[in-house]
Amino acid sequence: MREYLGGALWVLPGVAVVLALVAGSVLSQIDIPPDSPLDPLAFAGTADDARNVLTAIAATMVTVIALVLGLTIVALQVASTQFSPRLLRNFLRDRPNQLVLASFCATFAYSTAGLYTVGISGGMDVEEFPRLAVTGAIALVFVSLVMLVYFVHHVAHSIQIDSVMTSVAAITARGAQTRTPPGPGTDLAAPPPPPHAVPLTAPRSGYLQTVHPDRLLAVAVELDLVITVAARVGDHLVAGAEPLGYAWRPDGAPPGDTDRVTHALWHAVQIGPERTLQQDILFGIRQLEDMALRALSPAINDPYTAVQALDRLAALLALLAPRTLGDTLHTDPAGVTRVIARGPAFADYLDLACGQVRRYGTAEPAVCLALLRLLTALTTVTDDPTRRQAITTQAALVLADAEHRIAQPADLVLVRELAAELTGSQHGGS
Repeated sequence: MREYLGGALWVLPGVAVVLALVAGSVLSQIDIPPDSPLDPLAFAGTADDARNVLTAIAATMVTVIALVLGLTIVALQVASTQFSPRLLRNFLRDRPNQLVLASFCATFAYSTAGLYTVGISGGMDVEEFPRLAVTGAIALVFVSLVMLVYFVHHVAHSIQIDSVMTSVAAITARGAQTRTPPGPGTDLAAPPPPPHAVPLTAPRSGYLQTVHPDRLLAVAVELDLVITVAARVGDHLVAGAEPLGYAWRPDGAPPGDTDRVTHALWHAVQIGPERTLQQDILFGIRQLEDMALRALSPAINDPYTAVQALDRLAALLALLAPRTLGDTLHTDPAGVTRVIARGPAFADYLDLACGQVRRYGTAEPAVCLALLRLLTALTTVTDDPTRRQAITTQAALVLADAEHRIAQPADLVLVRELAAELTGSQHGGS
């Protein structure tokens, strides 16, 4: 629910409208006598003037709201066509955009509702209308003016490629620090389910968004079972066709209450129509890689943007390299493994970050050098032999593709030198 509400464009404007109506109702009940310290702040015109002001504010806010929504749609279109369609969710979750729209909607609702409290005076100066409430509408206009200028500034910066990449990298880095434990920098790999394990299917089709294996521990201990969540976060599941997980007894006997285990598994996962960044670190890497691939496409042909994406990917992989990755194991008080959640190993992250960019971009020496710099940086943050071997493999693939696709020998000089340094240090370290 938090994930949905965070990306819903109507939540903050809806809350702001309610708060504006409550504030207007309270201010309309306040009577300002002539000797009050608040009297200089109260609206000094007639009731007719107040109605004209409120009407003008409400009409102006409708136009401004339409402008804001139009600019937001343009930003979404630019993000989808130029960067990646998988970035639309990030723009919808952008809190400044939601706050700006909320301020405009609050001003419109406040001013429109205020028309019900201001009567017609026939041009006479009367005291019966809520002067302080009208002053509040004027104050909201100035707030909206500031928010409009800020919105234009924010939109202009939010669709810049550097800002988009930095935002995606920051969100992914926070997820990596939260979802992966610190060192030792190794990959945990649990054994596969035995042949007698009972498959547990998914309740519906969709992407596996979150997994909470700790919720299965009590059921596994009570029924003397081992439960594996076989699908990884980000995988697509087909209801009734692919196993979401497996359950088996350590002694080989058939599990007892499989329906209870199945329902417990369903309540321990979240399946939705799209991938999210809640626990899906691979999805953040995919977004950065999408921007690199779009930049390398013949329609755009912008290798430097791909290099920038690889720079962000290097920082993310350097964060993951010294951390414990792979499967997550939960044990009972006796130390027996009861719940297993499958997870990507370091080689999976590395292949996703480098694989497609290497296949599509090694005809450009700058991209090859960026890939090799990425791999070189990783050798300084991990000593695990398996991970260093994965780095060596990727470096060899980059060099092989570069040799095959770059025609001019002069363009290959730096690529060969950096690849030689990388593979030499790798062999020496192992």
